[in-house]
Amino acid sequence: MNRALDTLAAWLLGLLWIAPLAYAAWAAFHPPAYATRFDLFAPLTLANFAQAWASAPFAQYFVNTFTLVTMVLVAQFVLATLAAYAFARFTFPGRDLLFMLVLLQLMVMPDVLIVENYRSMSALGIRDTVFAVGLPYFASAFGIFLLRQTFKTVPRELEEAARMEGASALQVLMKVYVPLAKPMYVAYGLVSVSHHWNNFLWPLIITNSVESRPLTVGLQVFSSTDQGIDWSIITAATLISAAPLLVAFLLFQRQFVQSFMRAGIR
Repeated sequence: MNRALDTLAAWLLGLLWIAPLAYAAWAAFHPPAYATRFDLFAPLTLANFAQAWASAPFAQYFVNTFTLVTMVLVAQFVLATLAAYAFARFTFPGRDLLFMLVLLQLMVMPDVLIVENYRSMSALGIRDTVFAVGLPYFASAFGIFLLRQTFKTVPRELEEAARMEGASALQVLMKVYVPLAKPMYVAYGLVSVSHHWNNFLWPLIITNSVESRPLTVGLQVFSSTDQGIDWSIITAATLISAAPLLVAFLLFQRQFVQSFMRAGIR
């Protein structure tokens, strides 16, 4: 009985999740006249995608977004790896207190820090840049927590064997811990990329030019036209923006689910 209820709940949640995507696909691949009504014989078209691409500088938005998510992900991997290794394998005064402060950061909503982050970016003179969009997110408490949990499960015998071979602490980290944590890196990478790909409020506030705006901010041009809202064009532009994330998730969904299941078990 419980299994049947779990299955039913999963199906209902799945339908709720896929309904907006199904509507977006319907409206994007059909003429505007069919955007709000269902017709099995409605003609298919790619004109909405062509018009959406021509209506905004998508090439620049994609470049900005790819630059942003790559920059943030690399910084988070480096900083979170070093911090997680220190918290997992080194003993030093105040370690537990520092880790508690890291966990407390998880409870702080990023929107609370928008004003101070804006002041900081202004003081540094980097407003309206892709770097300013990503800088506040370079350090990730979530990434530190996940990698620390993973590193703590690595047998100490492997580290001791590497040290007996003359490996330094950094070499042990790169040759022992990082390879064993690859599934977690994949899972966290998907989370990080998805979050910063879809982040809207902070990029909207800190940028005001095409040269630095990511896709999410660029999409607002489709909802501020004098001709009214054309759902076919909006959904086409949305699918263009979301396509890379959907492909990435489909390619790595198994590693994504398995990694977080293992993290939960620990």
